[in-house]
Amino acid sequence: MAKENRNLVVGLDIGTSKVAALVAELTPDGALEVLGMGSHESRGLKKGVVVNIESTVAGIQRALEEAELMADCKIASAFTGIAGSHIRSFNSTGMVAVKDREVSAVDVARAVETAKAVNIPTDQQILHVLRQEFIIDGQEDVREPVGMSGVRLEAEAHLITGSSVNLKNLSKVMSEIGVDTSGVTFAGLASALSTLSDTEKELGVVMCDIGGGTTSLCVYVEGSLASSAVIPIGAKNITNDIAIGLRVSLDSAELIKRNLTPEEHVAKVLDPKNLSSKKQADEIDLHKLGLKDAPRKISRKAVVEGIVRPRLNEIFELIKSELIKAGMGGKTPAGIVLTGGGSLTYGLGETARKILNMQARIAIPQGLTGLVDEIKTPEYATVAGLLMLAVQETELPSKAGFKLPKFGNILPTSHFVKKVVDFIKSFLP
Repeated sequence: MAKENRNLVVGLDIGTSKVAALVAELTPDGALEVLGMGSHESRGLKKGVVVNIESTVAGIQRALEEAELMADCKIASAFTGIAGSHIRSFNSTGMVAVKDREVSAVDVARAVETAKAVNIPTDQQILHVLRQEFIIDGQEDVREPVGMSGVRLEAEAHLITGSSVNLKNLSKVMSEIGVDTSGVTFAGLASALSTLSDTEKELGVVMCDIGGGTTSLCVYVEGSLASSAVIPIGAKNITNDIAIGLRVSLDSAELIKRNLTPEEHVAKVLDPKNLSSKKQADEIDLHKLGLKDAPRKISRKAVVEGIVRPRLNEIFELIKSELIKAGMGGKTPAGIVLTGGGSLTYGLGETARKILNMQARIAIPQGLTGLVDEIKTPEYATVAGLLMLAVQETELPSKAGFKLPKFGNILPTSHFVKKVVDFIKSFLP
């Protein structure tokens, strides 16, 4: 029997390769205790964009059902993360005159709203308006302007937009399932929240979430998000390369890719204190893995260097180009933090250090309690961050500047409300 009156929050990461759901309870002391989780293969998305509503619905339902069963609850709403090549971002500045010569919360809101009032393509919708800094009468780098004296207030903000069509399709998917969307956020922001430290953000850091179909970037400088981007290449491209190079099926290629990474490498990522020096043989017997359509044995080194490495080089060359284009060169002394399911690819950290010429580390989600053993892997960074965003929702406008749009701004979120609206529309000409 499900327990009542629990302060539950739900995160739902709808990715290209996998749908992941987490249910957590907000305890009286403010901690997030994970009660249940669910995951299922995603087949309805391509590079983060919904291309098959029916398949997307099926994947989400299975993930939510698993999470409900484990947490002993009924999920009514969830915070949803999205990514994809349709995500756009840019910086904007707004300026207002200060009333009464002392900055108030109203003045701050007006300045941020002015920064938001920019022309964007008709097929895009604003997802986030993230405050960077304020300028009062020419004085820069003001973090909290309320109470300061001045006559002119400028607000610098980072805006992130997403495709209106894709958001509507995602809204249809959630409506069919009968689950309301508490908020929708760029998946890269959620991953950054669960993996980056405040010190890294202050120093300057690049967060790179390598998913199945896309790679999300978030660059923090002096504690604020300075740049973000989505690269339409992900871990699935590596799988495709292996399938073509070894002439095997995609399912076999995925299993080969996962087994290319030595066990001690994965153990060290999941537990940096693990000092095991056990080494595995270079040869991998694929028939022992149950792959009868593949060669009997392959050389791990040959596959990594001949097939995987060229694709990793391409990914990090694109990341390097994005950083240069955004003017972030030399502004991230804390290096690059790698997360997402693709971050466990063998040789990825070494490639990042070589091409970007900065330190790199692979990160797992932090800040959760309860049933966390199953989610202590990089592939759960986004969904863990979504839980944290769910808790911070009421604080975001004043602290971090996030603005999570309700799906109600796009289409009705409630399944019941949708039916009522459809019924009314049926009488309209």
